Amino acid sequence: MNTLLRPLIAALLATSALLATPAAQAQKFPDRPVRLVVPFAAGGGTDILARLLAQKLTETWGHNVLVDNRAGAGTVIGADIVARSPADAYTLLFTANPHTSNPALLAKLPYDTARDFTAVSMLVSAPLMLVVNAAVPVQSVQQLIAYAKARPDALNYATSGNGGPQHLAGELFKYMADVNMVHTPYKGSAPALVDLLGNQVQVSFTSLLASVPYIKNGKLRALGVTSSKRVDGYSDIPTIAESGVPGFESLTWYGVFAPGGTPRALLVKIQEDMARALATPEIKDRLARDGLQAVGNRPDEFESFVKAEIDTVKNLVAKAGIKPD
Repeated sequence: MNTLLRPLIAALLATSALLATPAAQAQKFPDRPVRLVVPFAAGGGTDILARLLAQKLTETWGHNVLVDNRAGAGTVIGADIVARSPADAYTLLFTANPHTSNPALLAKLPYDTARDFTAVSMLVSAPLMLVVNAAVPVQSVQQLIAYAKARPDALNYATSGNGGPQHLAGELFKYMADVNMVHTPYKGSAPALVDLLGNQVQVSFTSLLASVPYIKNGKLRALGVTSSKRVDGYSDIPTIAESGVPGFESLTWYGVFAPGGTPRALLVKIQEDMARALATPEIKDRLARDGLQAVGNRPDEFESFVKAEIDTVKNLVAKAGIKPD
């Protein structure tokens, strides 16, 4: 062999080996336990979903998927752990809406949301339900808007806390419907619901699971859902968009992220395995009972959603005059 060609051939072989590395990693992933960081307290809705997924992935992968609850600071504590982890997908983040709202709502983060995380998949989405206490004399979204305009700041709307999906849905509604309602944040959905039922607050954007029992017994009145289409099983309840606020949509979502720089081949493998887990009867039935919709989209699709959602929240925060903490 020509001695002049040897360095070139060696370089080409080395390059080929490097290019093959991500694919090889994906084929044998995982070869040890995987840590799934959940930046919420144990026992809540996000934690329950994470544990359902972890159980199925453990069965698929033959290695334990260990749920690690790291609640606090509006999901920042748990997210920061993942942001600082190696980009090998052995530490993943299972999170929700605060991940894309924190860049606009918090003055300083210990990580760069766009740079330090790689989207894997949105797993589940769910609409919220716009409800009022039964004592509020309105029967539709349009009547609520008229009532609010006639009585500026007379209505209080309850949420599970600043920056969560309920808060953002409420602020989006205020902005798009051009009404005033006073935001009343609580430390969680449960205490917010208690005061809504007691009429200490009059309005809320709640989960279907939480609100339906009280709609059925007449304590709450459903006015609309926040999705772009009516919800299966609740088709008698219109969307807010078709009820006088065209274009309105606000969803709760749950998804998985890997540390920034994680190879795409690994992301695709994990996403495909998660999508298969979502399609199992056990998880499908559980999601349907809770009014949730399985998604399981591709990394690039989820990445596009995340970027758009960050921009949407930033614009909403600016228009609504919400000051970052």
